[in-house]
Amino acid sequence: MNQSKDNGATKTIQVDTLARVEGEGALTVEIKDHKVEDVKLRIFEPPRFFEAFMRDRRYDEAPDITARICGICPVAYQMSSAYAMEDALGVKIEPAIRTLRRLLYCGEWIESHVLHVAMLHAPDFLGYEDAIRMAADHPDVVEMALRLKKAGNSIVNLLGGREIHPVNVRIGGFYRIPRLREWRDLIEELKWAREAALALVQWTGTLDFPDFEQDYEFVALRHPDEYPFNEGRLVSNRGLDIPISAYEDHFIEEHVAHSTALHARIPARGNYLVGPLARYSLNFDRLTPLAQEAAKDAGLGTICRNQFQSIIVRSVETLQAVDEALRILADYPMPDHPYAQVEVHAGVGYGCTEAPRGILYHRYELDDQGLIVSAKITPPTSQNQATIEKDLWNFVTPRIELPLDELTWQCEQAIRNYDPCISCSTHFLKLEVVEK
Repeated sequence: MNQSKDNGATKTIQVDTLARVEGEGALTVEIKDHKVEDVKLRIFEPPRFFEAFMRDRRYDEAPDITARICGICPVAYQMSSAYAMEDALGVKIEPAIRTLRRLLYCGEWIESHVLHVAMLHAPDFLGYEDAIRMAADHPDVVEMALRLKKAGNSIVNLLGGREIHPVNVRIGGFYRIPRLREWRDLIEELKWAREAALALVQWTGTLDFPDFEQDYEFVALRHPDEYPFNEGRLVSNRGLDIPISAYEDHFIEEHVAHSTALHARIPARGNYLVGPLARYSLNFDRLTPLAQEAAKDAGLGTICRNQFQSIIVRSVETLQAVDEALRILADYPMPDHPYAQVEVHAGVGYGCTEAPRGILYHRYELDDQGLIVSAKITPPTSQNQATIEKDLWNFVTPRIELPLDELTWQCEQAIRNYDPCISCSTHFLKLEVVEK
């Protein structure tokens, strides 16, 4: 419920419940003389201390422990931790294992992107409070999205061992590799899913978007010949081009008083953007021909700077993931062994993969018994938090004179553009506008 107050010199907009982001946060906008004076996206959820309680745990516990950070993108945490541990221990995985990891990531992108596009974001563009109300008027879209999401979950379930917090991932590979015959029914469903994903791109391209292009520094992984999931160099459109191991030499995290989430920035230039827009704009040439054509038909260029159009980009990435999953399954790789052997020794390892919301960086230091001495985990939303605040500042400035209820709704939608994962359980945002 929204509660708006206007006491003359002070205006307050308060959103008691925002049910279409993950986590607990608040937004305060201060306005003086009809100008935005300050914007703070406050994340007040208690710290969860994952980095601290990873200490003294065995190296092989990292994928299962870090997966609990998020119920929507557990594969991203598993993959970043697995690659970091394998880097620390010098583990070389088979090409077939690497390919199957991409397949697992395809499943996560499908289920996460479709959840956001159809259930969390689309209601904003169509004027509904939630997907339940939207479904009454657009049942075909919602039903298609639910079935498409289920296809992604099914990939994670079969290869990961279960849909939520998969248990089949281990350092060096998997505990078990499904046989091709186990995929047959799902392959047929994915053929339907490819057409559904294409239809989703076409449908999102028909939505109305405000003119809100921003001058972002995009940061994403880039691979020599693949759309990025698990590997590549970290690049930006302003000259950054570094190995994953150099992440902490170029990015810093700082505590700000109004948030329990750290703010990340590039010291020389400030805030930056990770996530679908960054991946797409830096890797358009790595999309499959089908995804490229669909993006252009939906009105996108090779670069997208409008966060409101992220709903189209996520749909394009869904199509990319389905298309790649089918390609992998058409030439299904069976490794010689489900996992590589590991020799335990001291070391430091780095991993960075592309979670649905952007780059997810892990660094671990191990002692000679394979116990974790220190851990660093930098999720996408903390990297985007400063950019979200800057976007809101620029978004509110030309809209200050809007009625409070309308301004509140538009600010909420602007935040949802990012699909912020403030946490993975409760969903609250309080929005306060103070006019001095």
